[in-house]
Amino acid sequence: MNKTLFLLAGMLGVAALTVFSMGFVNLSVEKPAANAAEKPNIIFLLTDDHRWDALGAMGNPIIQTPHLDALAKKGILFPNMYVTTSICCVSRASILSGQYESRHKINDFSTDFSPEALANTYPLLLKKAGYKIGFVGKYGVGDNPPENEYDFWACNRKGQPPYEYTNASGQKIHHTDSVAHSMQIFLQQFAGKGPFCLSVSFKAPHELDGNPPTYPVQERFANLYRDVTVPTPETADPKYWNSFPDFFRTDKNIGRERWKPLFSTPERHQQTVKDYYRLITGVDEVVGKLVDQLRQLNLDKNTIIVFTGDNGFYLGEHGMEGKWFGHEESIRVPLIVYNPAFPARERGKKSTRMALNIDIAPTLLAFAGVEAPKTMQGVNLMKHGGPARTDFFYEHTFMGSPRLPKVEGVVTGDFKYMKFIEHGYEELYSVKSDPHETKNLAGDPKFGKELNALRKRYQELKVTVQ
Repeated sequence: MNKTLFLLAGMLGVAALTVFSMGFVNLSVEKPAANAAEKPNIIFLLTDDHRWDALGAMGNPIIQTPHLDALAKKGILFPNMYVTTSICCVSRASILSGQYESRHKINDFSTDFSPEALANTYPLLLKKAGYKIGFVGKYGVGDNPPENEYDFWACNRKGQPPYEYTNASGQKIHHTDSVAHSMQIFLQQFAGKGPFCLSVSFKAPHELDGNPPTYPVQERFANLYRDVTVPTPETADPKYWNSFPDFFRTDKNIGRERWKPLFSTPERHQQTVKDYYRLITGVDEVVGKLVDQLRQLNLDKNTIIVFTGDNGFYLGEHGMEGKWFGHEESIRVPLIVYNPAFPARERGKKSTRMALNIDIAPTLLAFAGVEAPKTMQGVNLMKHGGPARTDFFYEHTFMGSPRLPKVEGVVTGDFKYMKFIEHGYEELYSVKSDPHETKNLAGDPKFGKELNALRKRYQELKVTVQ
């Protein structure tokens, strides 16, 4: 298959590639010889709106993610993984560039990387180092995605691709299955032909935007979790929404607006969370088939898999649906790093370090032996030694009040400080003793020392992240 067909697949929303299969198929090809090359293959998997605790390996007793859990048991799990801005366009730009929003300056859905900035994203740097690079799914940065820079491209040009495609036979194909098939085509094309980096971005478990928003799940998972009762989160109690200040506590707030059709009754809450989980289980199925295909193609001993989410998600907590703001549900995501070269003593570990989305790019580059440019602000998560990160700057300045009040702040292991910069309103939470962030301590004189220290740190970080 040549690049022209790859580009065509992208323009057609990947539907062309899915005519042949709903998932992975057995193509009759000779296995490439085992490659003892120094540079490993890299597969980066990204889910959309995937909160940190929606994974069996993270302690969720309901969701079924056996294949991702197996990767975590063979790799390293990062329970303290955060995003520096919780919205897909900004976070994806941060993942690709290794930079805070304050540096890469992409703060909306239409801004593209400049040619210079694009050249310093991890895929283009790997290409320069001799890797074949591919992108599948949702690119999510700008109006003009850089398909011509990739050796393989199977992305829908829309910022939010649809969940269902219809092929020439009238068969409906779910986006997750379409992504799975495109992954298979890439691997069949590039296996055994030198190192490659495949970046995969699922739409799942993002809602399908609309009025009301919906969660179209794959038909085979429609009855999964049917007999399960999802617990109601503590902060779904109306008193927590009512505790917000007037500028925030309005029906114009997008988080509240989307809450109404999806979480405003117990029945809606059950349906929405189960559908959200079903979409993630659909992704997990693809991961299992990916691992099987790597084994079939004799690539499993030299292929690194990194899995994370672009931002977290409120599932009714604090009376909201969505992300954007500074609560744990919004800014914390799963992260699994699997490397078949890890020594036995490293496998199955849970790292205590604070990891960020800006760390993905330098970590992937380090796996390939490529030096990260000085413009990257993240760190290689596999590097030991040196001072550990103890805090980070959080920023979300897209849109503004009343739809999405702008917020900045500092997150530490013990405390979290958030400031709604249009209104001067402050929040202080003791995340160590109050993990659900039920009590704002900013007005409590007992915590004046902590508040003043974080105000100072906020001003310092606001400058250094530029």
